Amino acid sequence: MAAAGKTKGKAKGAQKAATKAPPKASPALFMQLYRDMLTIRRFEEKAGQLYGMGLIGGFCHLYIGQEAVVVGMQSVLEDGDSVITTYRDHGHMIACGMEPNGVMAELAGRRGGYSKGKGGSMHMFSAAKGFYGGHGIVGANVSLGTGIAFAHRYRQDNGVCLTYFGDGAANQGQVYESFNMASLWDLPVVYVIENNKYAMGTSIERGSATTDLYHRGTAHGIQGQSVDGMDVLAVREAGAVAIEHARSGKGPFILEMVTYRYRGHSMSDPAKYRSREEVKKVKEERDPIDHQRDRLLEDKILDEAGLKEIDREIREIVNAAADFAQESPEPDVSELYTDVLAAPAA
Repeated sequence: MAAAGKTKGKAKGAQKAATKAPPKASPALFMQLYRDMLTIRRFEEKAGQLYGMGLIGGFCHLYIGQEAVVVGMQSVLEDGDSVITTYRDHGHMIACGMEPNGVMAELAGRRGGYSKGKGGSMHMFSAAKGFYGGHGIVGANVSLGTGIAFAHRYRQDNGVCLTYFGDGAANQGQVYESFNMASLWDLPVVYVIENNKYAMGTSIERGSATTDLYHRGTAHGIQGQSVDGMDVLAVREAGAVAIEHARSGKGPFILEMVTYRYRGHSMSDPAKYRSREEVKKVKEERDPIDHQRDRLLEDKILDEAGLKEIDREIREIVNAAADFAQESPEPDVSELYTDVLAAPAA
């Protein structure tokens, strides 16, 4: 992992924060990290099937391949922290503790969904879980996440906001405006750049003049770090350092998670801009779930039978979510007039 130093007077404190040891991963945590990643993988596979059957409409952006990022980061958050992300959001919701039933029902546009079937894949929300939505406008959630971090500071509630966005959004102007304000006010925000290499279909080499995205905060005095986003323990370790940095009053932190998505940008994207051999190579050599599975076997935490039992349990949960989504009724037409914010009368 590489690091870019903070250039303001707070650099000394930032380096001190980076020496703090992250929470140690116990055998039970090893298993939980594996279970959480596998739950997201199986959920997304099922969502892809339902989309192919015509049961999910609109856009659908799957998280397959990137599971280690959100699972590792969420494992070091505390109660009262908050999360905001983009439209590739199903995995983030599940990692935040939102129920697969409600997430799948929302994908299907059903009343049992987290947004009552009115938001679909790209727009879900749970104040109870501190999840402030998946957002469809590229880069817009970065400004919103910075505002949430300001709210944490204003309320003095010791909270940190994790703000996820992709390599494509990293070139947005509002991202840099957000970096500037967050650094100026020392806001408790960790910017997590999920660099899956292809944005909406353009490789990072063709779309970015500089490809080391963790350096993007240097002009604003923000410390950054590059992380192997396919290794859940590496993510967890870096996440613990970054979150402690932000929580302790030293300002924002940027984590560039170098990861990879196995599917196209959305279900309608055939991903012809890369070869099948490339995708196959990443799956065989860097898959985050296989990597964690090997650790469980090598450390004798679980055997093959135990791993198969976990997979069976998760498939049951995901199949039940799919059944719930299909059995849940569509929202009534009257829902068109609810949850609409009107301007106050003059």
